[in-house]
Amino acid sequence: MRNLTPTSITQAFADYARNAPSERARTLLVSLAGHLHSFVRDNKVTQAEWGAAIDALTRATQFTDDKRNEYILFSDLLGVSSLVDMVNAAGSGTPSSVLGPFHIEGAPELPNGGDLWRGQVGEPLVVSGRVLDTDGAPAAGSVLAIWQNAGNGLYAQQDAAQSPTNYHARLGVAEDGSFAFTTVRPVSYKVPDDGPAGDMLRILGRDAWRPAHLHMIIQAPGRVPLITEFFPEDDEYLDGDAVFGVRAGLVLPFGKVTDRAALPANLAARDSLPLPVWATRLDLTLPAG
Repeated sequence: MRNLTPTSITQAFADYARNAPSERARTLLVSLAGHLHSFVRDNKVTQAEWGAAIDALTRATQFTDDKRNEYILFSDLLGVSSLVDMVNAAGSGTPSSVLGPFHIEGAPELPNGGDLWRGQVGEPLVVSGRVLDTDGAPAAGSVLAIWQNAGNGLYAQQDAAQSPTNYHARLGVAEDGSFAFTTVRPVSYKVPDDGPAGDMLRILGRDAWRPAHLHMIIQAPGRVPLITEFFPEDDEYLDGDAVFGVRAGLVLPFGKVTDRAALPANLAARDSLPLPVWATRLDLTLPAG
């Protein structure tokens, strides 16, 4: 029997895993254990602190269901989700960002120029732009998956008063890569902070606010999907995003348009939008590959 010590337990863990059938799994888990062991040694973690951590993980199961995953929220608030995105990001094109918990598969189709706002609570926003490849050519066949919160700050999954797919859509771009749609101007909101992940924020003296943002996944034939989100440049929480999702290249000016003739001609709600109306432009560049 090996005489284990605080410093030798890490090597013992690696030795015990020498027959792992997956080399990648072995590498990841041995590295994880080694970092955890170093954390315990460096901070002299007490039994009470270890117990509090186990209790937080146990309580996380009570807050996890098909609409909310407290473990993903922990990952987001610790910066892990954002870091995974960063280390896997493409070196060119529009920056990627975190997926978030509210994307749904099978969202309704929205015609190019369609209206997601439909007169709901909040200020209408006109979004237009083009999807291009890194050579500046239209990325033919691109489809945008779009989702965001409503004017009351809640996503459809959080609000029984909304339809299940409210502010969720899939939109195909035109042959020249152009697109336009009408939606509501997204608003800042707090991530759920009533569980153990919220307790962690309070222990750290942090708040739970995310800046307003519009989520997108851009898919084009033969290319890796681009998962990203866009932020208005006037949001007060850009420098304190609870989930570390803001990237400089994703912060956009939102301006007021007073002339209806300046709006995209294919907007379904063009003639009925109240002026002045918020507008922003998204020119997206898909990374190579």
